Amino acid sequence: MNTDFIHTNRLTLRPLVKSDAFDLFRLDSNPEVVRFLGNHPIESIEQVYIYLGNIMHQYTKNGIGRWAVIEKETGLFVGWAGLKYIDTPINGHNCFYDVGYRLKPEFWGKGYATECTVAWIEYAKNHLNLKELYSVTHIDNKASQNVLQKCGFLRKNTFLDTIHDETIDCVWFELKW
Repeated sequence: MNTDFIHTNRLTLRPLVKSDAFDLFRLDSNPEVVRFLGNHPIESIEQVYIYLGNIMHQYTKNGIGRWAVIEKETGLFVGWAGLKYIDTPINGHNCFYDVGYRLKPEFWGKGYATECTVAWIEYAKNHLNLKELYSVTHIDNKASQNVLQKCGFLRKNTFLDTIHDETIDCVWFELKW
């Protein structure tokens, strides 16, 4: 995996590490953050360590994964963003790269999700030589859909997905170049 940092105007993106566990717990235990993911906030730091183990496995297996987002000016943990290789069928697709992000509410509305997504699109083009990216949002997550459309993604269709044993209405986005 490329362990170099990615720098944008206001952010530094870097691989997640175990010392990010407390910040990840604060992120994913917030019901407001996970409301479009079946609203299942995590309940223990042990769950975070399992999650981090899965991400680090993705780094090893796929050479990529979700990375920490750090605000340059303050050094604060904003959330995560990045690419994830999906090798299970979703909406008729299999073996593709998904771009995603999850930010703490105090950083919403600052354009950080857009800034991260643009950086990951460039990374996908220039370092992975990809020709396309995909993304999925909850049908009611208009803010996330706006970010993807600002970044050039096209809304292709809606579909039902199962997350945490619940069926959720989702929107499928594609970006090809």
